[in-house]
Amino acid sequence: MRIVLALLFLLSSFANTDVKAKNELFEKIDLFGEVLENIKKEYVDEVDQVEVMDAAINGVLQSLDPYSAYMSPELFKEMQTDTRGEFGGLGIEIGMESGVIKVISPIDDTPAAKAGIKAGDYIVKIGGEQVQGKSLIEAVKLMRGPVGTYIDLTVMRKKIKKPLEFRIVRQIIEVRSVSSKTIGKKKDLGYIRLKSFNENSDKQFLESVKNLEKKFKVKGYVLDLRNNPGGLLTQAINITDFFLEDGEIVSTKGRKVSETRKFFARKGDEIKGKPIIVLINNGSASASEIFAGALKDHKRAIIVGENSFGKGSVQSIIPLGNGGGMRLTISKYYLPSGKSISEVGVTPDILVEEEDNDFQISSDKDNQLNYAIKLFNS
Repeated sequence: MRIVLALLFLLSSFANTDVKAKNELFEKIDLFGEVLENIKKEYVDEVDQVEVMDAAINGVLQSLDPYSAYMSPELFKEMQTDTRGEFGGLGIEIGMESGVIKVISPIDDTPAAKAGIKAGDYIVKIGGEQVQGKSLIEAVKLMRGPVGTYIDLTVMRKKIKKPLEFRIVRQIIEVRSVSSKTIGKKKDLGYIRLKSFNENSDKQFLESVKNLEKKFKVKGYVLDLRNNPGGLLTQAINITDFFLEDGEIVSTKGRKVSETRKFFARKGDEIKGKPIIVLINNGSASASEIFAGALKDHKRAIIVGENSFGKGSVQSIIPLGNGGGMRLTISKYYLPSGKSISEVGVTPDILVEEEDNDFQISSDKDNQLNYAIKLFNS
């Protein structure tokens, strides 16, 4: 069988594997071939074997972690195409958990956030189509579509028994990553909202800090990273570096030497030691966790809010011979303390839970922000 021969070819990469392990691998390959033959002969419906193999490949990748996935040639081409101005999105960062699509975070001021989608929600249906068994890439494809068209999402939420229904209109997602203002009764606290770590976020962030320092007598800063799904590692390092005089910011560890690196702060604290409170929640992921974790480990900031998401890994897109591609985790992030972010996240110094009903970032009913302001004034 061609499939079995292809799998046997893989054994060439295990030249130094011991005999027992090789025999076990041969047995599994034989078993896989036997399963495919029985599906072909006995399954109640006729099966497209190409689709079965795609599903098998994707199953291998998704068994590794929630972020590794296979992309068919069609999906891979679509992922590489610049669709700006043609296709719209919902404004959510998603991941996989136990075969189900999980919302990492809705992005501020996007259709998903305005509709009421929350970090931690599980998407069970997209446009009436069951999500169970679909890959992350397939789910993303289902949610994309022409600007102005709508999509129905069915969501399960913790502590709510019945599924929730959302109808969301697709829009072009343009995230302005940084906004700032003064807060507190005396307007003496600088509030900077960092929505994502996009290209040029560091320049926007530094500009916000300089404007606040120039125009107001700021005694401290509240840095809001709630529902920030992350972004570029370089941006996380640059923005963290603003507040540290020296020391390690983050390290990455992988199997290859090239993927094992350490990143350090350069001398110079842009706000000269003024106190910082960082707000995080379950929707703070990836680059947000690097930022919050590094400032916590260096005791440069007090972290307030909820435990972060726990997305601490680096993915690489690898083209495949059939014109498709694979997204594969190649390294993991580690905080200066040596702790891994993956599946653990960053634990706040002070736990302040969000209000389930009326929560809206930076509103009068924002209990986490209000707690931070009280903490400064205490």
